[in-house]
Amino acid sequence: MKKNESFWQQLIKLDEVSRENPLDEQLMASAADEPESVLREKSPFDFAFAEIQQEEKREELYIAERLQATHLHAWVDRKGKKWGRMAYNFTCVLFCIALIVFLMSTVLRLPPLGAAENPTNNEVARRYLEKGLEETGAVNMVAGMILDYRAFDTFGESTVLFVAACSVLLLLKLGDHKSGEVTPAMREAEWDDRHHEPKNDAILQLAAKLLVPVILLFGMYIVLAGHLGPGGGFSGGAVMGAGLILYLNAFGFEKTGRFFTYKTFRWVTFIALMTYALLKSYSFFCGANHLKSGIPLGTPGAILSSGLILPLNICVGLIVMCTMYVFYTLFRKGGM
Repeated sequence: MKKNESFWQQLIKLDEVSRENPLDEQLMASAADEPESVLREKSPFDFAFAEIQQEEKREELYIAERLQATHLHAWVDRKGKKWGRMAYNFTCVLFCIALIVFLMSTVLRLPPLGAAENPTNNEVARRYLEKGLEETGAVNMVAGMILDYRAFDTFGESTVLFVAACSVLLLLKLGDHKSGEVTPAMREAEWDDRHHEPKNDAILQLAAKLLVPVILLFGMYIVLAGHLGPGGGFSGGAVMGAGLILYLNAFGFEKTGRFFTYKTFRWVTFIALMTYALLKSYSFFCGANHLKSGIPLGTPGAILSSGLILPLNICVGLIVMCTMYVFYTLFRKGGM
């Protein structure tokens, strides 16, 4: 304490620095009870005794604040969470009831399904069936619908598959490493893979040698003939992906990695998506401006027909095949 500065003067300065503290405000109020002329006449012993009293008051106020804060936190833990949970549950139930009422009222106002007086509901389906072969050149009306009339939706679905594969890759990939480097995580994944999936199964390998070429050829046929009959990119890609997975189970990652790696997945999916986007962008631009695209539809029933549907089916099939294989490898071992 300075010689020419009393305890109360220091307390006043402290209050000027931090007026938001309720402890200092109460100390300031107690210090203002006595005038400064009276405080100067007190002896050093009185000042020391006053300091002790103020420290005791400060300690009492501090303990009172701690008790109040403890009581508040205890109330929040004991009753606040309970009331908050009840309010949350009530709000969720209220929202669900309102949504159900809204949806049910909308459904009740819908016209009867298939009624003759509903031209708006039947116009699209009638256009697909009556003009589909002429406008798309596809014998398979489903392929003409999803890859010509609604090709933009199919492009969104293919993009969703690619984004899903990238998301799983970020979550389950073993981590970045240099070329040829073997990390502890890779050793652990290899041991776990060999423990749960034994290699060199002679029966499985013989079956794979016989079945994998047939499965891949059948998947290619489904993709290429999707505009002529049942099939297309989604179903054919799933069949080809199953063939790759069977080959992987039979011969392991080392042999499969000779022709299908992570780099292969990136380039195949990127080229397929960009090809799809460019082809349909051209088609959308011509259709929106009532221009002839110049792409011949060919003879219905021929393999080279239906305009852009055949290359679009190939793009979708490649994306589905790669996505299936990548999902399996990531969930099994964390990489390719």
